[in-house]
Amino acid sequence: MITSKMMQQLWTVVESTQVSTLLQFDDSALVQLLLSQFKNQQAIDAQTTSSLNSYIQAKLPLIRDIAEGKLSLGQGSR
Repeated sequence: MITSKMMQQLWTVVESTQVSTLLQFDDSALVQLLLSQFKNQQAIDAQTTSSLNSYIQAKLPLIRDIAEGKLSLGQGSR
């Protein structure tokens, strides 16, 4: 089960990931990277990992849109 705190932590991970990484990695690699970074902050079980994997896959277009927006605003160095 994904809690609201976990979602906040995940989006913090997304925000702290470099824009170039968010835009250059393919979908599968980006999902794995974000999951790995999340797991470095918090231990989660296999079911939660699966749920987060699905959630991230569903949000990839939004994640990439956010990254492109930052890039266009000149914040690409984050």
